[in-house]
Amino acid sequence: MIIYPTLELMNGKCVSLTRGRLDEPVIWHRDPVTVAREFAAAGASWMHLTDMDALAGSGDNDALVAEIIRAAGIPVQLGGGFRSRERVADWIDRGAGRVVVGTMAAYDPDSLRALARSYPDQIVLSLDIFQGQVMTHGWRDASAFAPDTFLDAFADSPLAGIIVTDIDADIEDSDGSVGVIAGLAAKTRHPVIARGTVRGVDDVARLRYVPNIAGTLIGRALQARDVDLAQALAVARPEAGEVAPAFI
Repeated sequence: MIIYPTLELMNGKCVSLTRGRLDEPVIWHRDPVTVAREFAAAGASWMHLTDMDALAGSGDNDALVAEIIRAAGIPVQLGGGFRSRERVADWIDRGAGRVVVGTMAAYDPDSLRALARSYPDQIVLSLDIFQGQVMTHGWRDASAFAPDTFLDAFADSPLAGIIVTDIDADIEDSDGSVGVIAGLAAKTRHPVIARGTVRGVDDVARLRYVPNIAGTLIGRALQARDVDLAQALAVARPEAGEVAPAFI
């Protein structure tokens, strides 16, 4: 299972959102570029970066995002406000390892399918669920889609993965609930990346045994030092299996 240590940017600063509200960020007084390098130094193979200002349609963190991509030393999975083919293509050209698309997939599914064909294994679908509905525009708007229908619409697209967020669990600060995510993971052939489920290392250990969950994003818990990244990576690493004896 891949651990994606996560940075969320707002006004050039590292932040975490309180119950998804853009107007109440928790600000972490750390240099984002330094934090990205620390992720790589701890042994992470990927990191996730969300530009919250782009998600809200405001601000300009582009120069900082580009610097993080150059300096991180590991591939960057980038999300935040990707609502046109041109913006997705631009950031892949600028070095993003993957781009995360959510709202555009709900409103222009043909564009999402076309992007997945043009950039196979570089497009990640974001599926945010609240009270049984797919949410868009940074959890603010309810779409007309049920999660199962949304997944089925992209079943044949060559996606790199699907990030699934159970917003109900995130808002209620439940103890790493994975019920909704596990149910959806069983219904797709795409690797599922869980979001909002890890508040301690024990949650990482539990996720390892959920079929088709290929990774998890860890953001606030790392910034608050509730989770040590090196320890989480060790827990997520597959256990060495028995090796068959060699025949001479």
